[in-house]
Amino acid sequence: MAGSRRRRRRGRARSPQQGAESSPLADATPTSRQVTVVGRPSKNICHASGSTSSLSSGPHVFADLLDNLLHEIIALFNSFHDFLAFIGTCHSWRASVSSFPSVYIFSFPPLCLKPDGPYVRPHTGYIKPMDLSNCKWQLSDLSKKNLSLCCSVPQNTPNNMYYLGCSYGYLIFSYEENCLLVNVLTGTKVKPPKLPPNNELGYSSGIVILTAALSSPNSRLLLCSRTSMFEWQVGTNSWSEHPLSFQRERIHQILLFNGDIFVIDALLRLHTIYLAPQFSMQKVAIKWESLPINPWLVVCGDMLLMVDLSISSHELNGSYRFFEVFHLDSSVEPAKWVKMEKLENQALFVSLDTRTPTFSCMSPERWGGRSNCIYVAKLFEDPDETWTAVELGQPVYKNTVPTILYGCSFPHDYSLLSSFWVFPSSVYGCG
Repeated sequence: MAGSRRRRRRGRARSPQQGAESSPLADATPTSRQVTVVGRPSKNICHASGSTSSLSSGPHVFADLLDNLLHEIIALFNSFHDFLAFIGTCHSWRASVSSFPSVYIFSFPPLCLKPDGPYVRPHTGYIKPMDLSNCKWQLSDLSKKNLSLCCSVPQNTPNNMYYLGCSYGYLIFSYEENCLLVNVLTGTKVKPPKLPPNNELGYSSGIVILTAALSSPNSRLLLCSRTSMFEWQVGTNSWSEHPLSFQRERIHQILLFNGDIFVIDALLRLHTIYLAPQFSMQKVAIKWESLPINPWLVVCGDMLLMVDLSISSHELNGSYRFFEVFHLDSSVEPAKWVKMEKLENQALFVSLDTRTPTFSCMSPERWGGRSNCIYVAKLFEDPDETWTAVELGQPVYKNTVPTILYGCSFPHDYSLLSSFWVFPSSVYGCG
């Protein structure tokens, strides 16, 4: 009898991995909208819907573990599905994610978002708003190549809007005075207050960023046009408008690094933006050895990197492209970009559309990836894959990166989604 009781008690305990096998998304989609999980080999489809209350439906196994121990467990994950199983175990495990140091030290790769529809191509004419009534996409996990998640914008949304970019797991749209945020995984939406009129967002400019997860108390949404930055503190009823000091020059990219906001403009000038105690911009003095052609800024741990797609020539093979990586050395004045010969045990994830996030990942071999590689989400449609890995310094083939890029010289097409890398919002804190 005693042995039987012990076996029954052991049977009640369930590991996060075991919970994932039943339905990995059931605990991670706090919405009534359905998300389809597609398993390619078996062709199985399961529909997952639930609410936040379902997170605590199971037994609270080891719910009193300290956060630092839970953080060590999180650091061992090899896929986003492992992460979903972890946060679906109990509320205390889910809450521990909110104190995890940084998304940039995860050891699993971001998901690749592939739109179901036309791909972004350099445009030459008038930019029309996109039709959200049929806006769908797939999320693919590099470490679980047999699975993809099919998602879409909710049906009861405005039909015509411009796509401005993605931040903290939210697609961000605007049209005239309307703004909309859509969760890339669950499809849930957030509608900020009305924008100031004549904001020029989406016609020929528009870059966005959230300064923190939406659940954070000081989260702000920043929308940048050619002339102004519009700031909304999440939870308030109005926007603040800040004139930009480099008017008439389009912002190429914006990102957060060590708590500061960095932007790079079309003239390749780097600026820091401060929101408190009052809005201000400061140009970062940098000594350039040579100007980049198509730069991406990437946060890699405690380093700010710049990835550039350079052009070289060869006597036999003609001109070809290759990636170079530089890290910003701020210990000298002026600061300078220092070329890196290797990424060591890191991999970088960039998208040709610079409105979208960039990421780094340590020890990618753990999930089947490769170190010293740059994973590129392709801009153009490819029947076989929407991303490719290129080793640092190796030639880049034309079918990987098109001849004409969305670089500093080309405005974005705000009427279409492109393929890009993304971490869903749950990764940024579930407290």
